[in-house]
Amino acid sequence: MRTDSSRSTRSAAIDADIAGETVLVTGGAGFVGSHIARALVRDNEVRVLDDLSTGQPRNVPDGATLYEGDLLDESVLREAIDGVDIVFHQAGLVSVPKSVERPAESNRVNVAGTLAVLDAARAVDARVVLASSVAIYGDPEVVPIDESHPTRPTSPYATDKLAIDHYARVYHELYGLETVALRYFNVYGPGQSAGNYAGVVSTFLEQARSGQALTVDGDGSQTRDFVHVADVVRANLAAATTAHVGEAFNIGTGDSVTIRELAELITDVAGTTAGIVHTDPRVGDVERSRADISKARRLLDFEPSVELTTGLGELARRRNLAR
Repeated sequence: MRTDSSRSTRSAAIDADIAGETVLVTGGAGFVGSHIARALVRDNEVRVLDDLSTGQPRNVPDGATLYEGDLLDESVLREAIDGVDIVFHQAGLVSVPKSVERPAESNRVNVAGTLAVLDAARAVDARVVLASSVAIYGDPEVVPIDESHPTRPTSPYATDKLAIDHYARVYHELYGLETVALRYFNVYGPGQSAGNYAGVVSTFLEQARSGQALTVDGDGSQTRDFVHVADVVRANLAAATTAHVGEAFNIGTGDSVTIRELAELITDVAGTTAGIVHTDPRVGDVERSRADISKARRLLDFEPSVELTTGLGELARRRNLAR
């Protein structure tokens, strides 16, 4: 586990190498998408397509154009993507529980929506950088997990992500469309909502803010690779310019922390004395997860820059929780 707090997320401010392009960010009113849009808006024409089912208009940066609508609304998608050079496809239904409850809806949003984006991108010859997920690997056989690890998704959401990961490759191989799939591990950072391991950092911080004990599922020995959204944005920008298209890349830190250790770190940076409590373990919970990012390092020149303790400390300060 990294504990060096010498690096600051301020020093991780993103200077985009992309300039003078027309870009579309689907889901650009949401968590990761809004950070991508914000990184690009100064030097590019940025468009955001979002149905605002979970995203917020206030997240769209000044200077970007918001198109409100569904990816499967052909007229809205065609208007938003007309003349676009690069698409950052971040839109989707990201809740595992909701995908279990409504698998057909999850498929419609995630798979059919992505196919609509890929087809529209073909029509205008735009590169597509899309968000895949660590969830495609299921319960890993070994860690760290590299891109050749067997895939065995355990939820409709994970199955959707595996499908779009494959579609990205197939569209490149069959049609020559420039695509790059980024397999995000556990992303955290400013603007993220709470819920499950994807939002466990926000959940813990909210519990600390309200004076509640931090709630850990099971014994907390589950490991996760938490990567700051600023580093995820860097990976997207690198994928938008790489020559290595038609490929997929893990995006994490290469380090892992147990959920119990994460709770202890947040207790420390937030200065809370409410403690930590343990609940029943979640059925089917993945025990170990850590990214092998050697491929992204080698081919995307990707190097995570925000240490976990630094990122957590800044989030705590944003919420007036830091010691």
